[in-house]
Amino acid sequence: MTAEKSKKLRHTSSVALSVAVLAFAAQTFSQIPAARDVVKPAAYASFEPVARGKEMQIAVVMKIRDGYHVNAREPTFDYLIPTDLKADAPAGFKTGTVSYPKGTLHKFNFTKDKPLNVYTDTVVLRLPITVETNAPLGEQHIALKLHYQACSTDVCLPPTTLPVDAVIHVSAQESHPSHAELFQKQ
Repeated sequence: MTAEKSKKLRHTSSVALSVAVLAFAAQTFSQIPAARDVVKPAAYASFEPVARGKEMQIAVVMKIRDGYHVNAREPTFDYLIPTDLKADAPAGFKTGTVSYPKGTLHKFNFTKDKPLNVYTDTVVLRLPITVETNAPLGEQHIALKLHYQACSTDVCLPPTTLPVDAVIHVSAQESHPSHAELFQKQ
């Protein structure tokens, strides 16, 4: 074999190896979801419609992708990013303090013997709201922001914030309970 043929063979082998490595990396990274795709939040009102002057709640249901968890509101370590829900209520609405469920303790290979306080599967956060007597009638929107960091047993994704739109229908006189399964006494 000539030196030229040997050089071409090494180059071809090098290119083939590079392509194989890139294909493997692309397949591995394509299996890791974007942080925004791990949690699917949805907002539900405790009354439909809700009368002016009434106290109500918004439930934000977080559906967490199988194989992933997010840190609970009270994480195990100070450096972990807690789940956080913020509201930006328009005029005529007053928001209270969000009620977060307790997390569950899970052990992971990367935490050695210390379990982490996390949320998995489906979690419900509750935000109390007072619909003031001057609240505008009809469909109203309360802008919510859900901040979390999702992790699997192998990787933690970057922290992310998702917008959640809470729709409230305000009535002059009537309130009807809605979504009782989400608002049972805790």
